[in-house]
Amino acid sequence: MAGAEDKLAEIVRHVVAVFEPKIAVRLWTGEWLGPADGPVLALNDPAAIARLVVSPNIATAVGLWMTKAIDVEHGTIFDLARARPDIRTKAAMKRIDKLKIAASLPALYGLSRRAKASGPASGEDAKASGSSKAAIQFHYDVSNDFYRLFLDSRMLYSCAYFDGWHEDIDKAQLDKLDMICRKLRLKAGERFLDIGCGWGALLIHAAETYGVTGHGVTLSQAQFDLARERIAARGLEGKVTVELKPFEDLTGQFDKVASIGMFEHVGWDRHDAYLKAVRKLLRPNGLYLHHAITRPAKESDKAFRKGTKEYAAIIRYIFPGAELDHVGHSAQYLEKHRFEVHDVENWREHYARTCRLWHDRLLSRMDEAAAIAGEERARLWLLYLAGVSLGFERGGLLIYQTLASKRSRGASGLPPTRRDLYRD
Repeated sequence: MAGAEDKLAEIVRHVVAVFEPKIAVRLWTGEWLGPADGPVLALNDPAAIARLVVSPNIATAVGLWMTKAIDVEHGTIFDLARARPDIRTKAAMKRIDKLKIAASLPALYGLSRRAKASGPASGEDAKASGSSKAAIQFHYDVSNDFYRLFLDSRMLYSCAYFDGWHEDIDKAQLDKLDMICRKLRLKAGERFLDIGCGWGALLIHAAETYGVTGHGVTLSQAQFDLARERIAARGLEGKVTVELKPFEDLTGQFDKVASIGMFEHVGWDRHDAYLKAVRKLLRPNGLYLHHAITRPAKESDKAFRKGTKEYAAIIRYIFPGAELDHVGHSAQYLEKHRFEVHDVENWREHYARTCRLWHDRLLSRMDEAAAIAGEERARLWLLYLAGVSLGFERGGLLIYQTLASKRSRGASGLPPTRRDLYRD
């Protein structure tokens, strides 16, 4: 196979010469292309690289990253992303010698068959809905110990809120909890529902700081078990309860409802059912805080739902069954279900920073992560956190907090301004 590897090395040299990346590339032979120092894109396995040439798609690339056939040394994925060449991809592709690559394909195909048959195990066997128990457990039940490696001390797995671009994830997550409670105008004695309550941090904060009676639901067994332990440890059994059940089975009436990073799992085709359920659970004039990741709208909802290959890969390998909407769709459906939209706030840059801090914290503890979840899965999560951070940074992903009330005639009960929310 030496001939095939030689052909592959020749193709890599050609591609590097065309694109002129601002990062060094090291071949499996030790040959060095590009800058003499700084981050290095290491191509470690010629058979795996050949597989990428033969089958150039996101799934193949992710699999190569997971198995370390491709790696970044002396730097991070962020360094690789920022080393984008000056030449545009379309212009570069016109300069690629496609005949040379085509002539090498038979040899590269043979070489690619030696590649380790590995890649991300998708959640496609989970139920279609991202809010199904199987889909939720696929993501969230990796291990509580795994999430402890990179989350804050309260284990909040949603966008933090920064009052400055600092690196204190614990402060930013506490500030997020308090902002949610303040937006909902929580008062002592009110009944508060958290749909998708995670490990219970918001419920505990709302009960201890604002005196509410809280109830939460999750579909993750690991989250449910730890949430109950934490509630008991704080002596809040009489004030806070959690259940392992879907939102469809919820009953009762609540003064305030929050959905923090849960709506993404519902799926577009079940948005009506979800908002119908929220409205039924909320008392007249009750407030609902809708906190969800979105994508920029397109010329039609059909085009929007098609998405990108990168988005499809995240849904397939990380959040099976999940589906993002756009903020216009969120507002439209809230109004359709007789909610009044009061405030919409974009937290895009906050989530870019949150995911970057999570990535850096996980990277610093990769040995522990590999011991808990296996090296390939740990590397998949590292890639996911970096990719999502870059998505928010570049605007391909967005996140909004939308405050709405169960519409009725007369005053909403909200103050005339939001000045108090943003005072130091």
